Amino acid sequence: MQSFLKYFFLILLISVANPSFGQQRGKTKSKAQLEREKRENLNRIKEANRILQQTKQQKEASIGQLNAIQEKITVQKGLIRNISSELTYIETDMKQTESTVSSLKTDLEKLKAEYAAMVYGAAKTANSYNKMMFLFASDSFNQFVRRLSYLRQYSEARKKQVAQINNVQTSLEQKIAILSTRKQEKKNLLHVQVKENKNLLSLKNQQSTVITQLSRQEENLRQEVVQRQQAVQKLNNLIADMVREEIARSARAARANAAKNPEAAANTRVNRVTLTPETALLSSSFGGNRGRFSWPVERGFISQRFGVHPHPVLKQVSTQNNGIEIQTNSGERARAIFKGKVTAVANIAGLNNIVMIQHGEYFTVYAKLKSVNVSEGQAINAHDVIGNVYTNSEGTTELHFEIWRNGTKLNPEGWLLTK
Repeated sequence: MQSFLKYFFLILLISVANPSFGQQRGKTKSKAQLEREKRENLNRIKEANRILQQTKQQKEASIGQLNAIQEKITVQKGLIRNISSELTYIETDMKQTESTVSSLKTDLEKLKAEYAAMVYGAAKTANSYNKMMFLFASDSFNQFVRRLSYLRQYSEARKKQVAQINNVQTSLEQKIAILSTRKQEKKNLLHVQVKENKNLLSLKNQQSTVITQLSRQEENLRQEVVQRQQAVQKLNNLIADMVREEIARSARAARANAAKNPEAAANTRVNRVTLTPETALLSSSFGGNRGRFSWPVERGFISQRFGVHPHPVLKQVSTQNNGIEIQTNSGERARAIFKGKVTAVANIAGLNNIVMIQHGEYFTVYAKLKSVNVSEGQAINAHDVIGNVYTNSEGTTELHFEIWRNGTKLNPEGWLLTK
């Protein structure tokens, strides 16, 4: 009897093991972000491919065609980086799942061993006679009650152990199934990675071919650069004239108002647009939306960025861009990015029709338009269509877009939503 009591108390002291389920760090957000970036890259590739097909309709290679291929290469590299990140995510998740499976197997073996020990101990007192002897051997009634309680706890412990073994077994099976799924995802993704790398190599070969073809047109390309520079200079002069005219006009209005208030006259500046309370609010709203403006066209990509850049074909030749070029689809419509007033509608050879809109002390310029839907002095709201984008003889549809603050040119890319 004493040996039974020792064993019984030993069983009661055994703590029931809780399996460690290896909680993995939350990655739902990062995985969702990877999937979103992948979709965006695939959409950009489709868009660039559609634009590329339009330029390919012409027999001769063009800068527009080269730009579209370069855009596809850039996005393709981003897609491959995205796939690599996804593979890293899956591999990390697999390692964590494998660790969890190992932990669950260890816990399961431990629980089974504990349960076997309990069953073995129960077998020694399986008959009712031994239980009764254990109870009636009590020295007092209180001891009798405690022993009865121990027997009940012992029975409950066995039931809980069985339930816990079943729970761990179920969790183990689920984790093994997840691991199998991850392995298949990794296998499929590796196939996609190989395919996309082949696509990238093909694009680079296309790029080399187009550059070779364009190199044979060096004289024409140099003439285009000169014509482009001349057109840009004319546009700069037009913008400068419009800004000066607006500064002079607002300064005259400010001086007229200041005549009624001599103290305000000292604050009148002639190097920037003098703002009325209404235009000041408009200017503040424009400046406060930096980085949040919709693109002036619904679809497209930046084919040439702001600043000085080397020519994509001609060696030792650079081009200056006071704005950005957005290559888009044939027939695309240009839209105002913010409300304002049309201050100029003009035509410059090489840049076609041009629309300039004032937003307080800010100005936006839209060039390379086939047609114009607005007129000087007209009030414009955000997203209003101001004209259709021009498609040149090479099949390239491209909008030239600039942003100025008084007489200072700004990089439009930092003002538009990131695509």
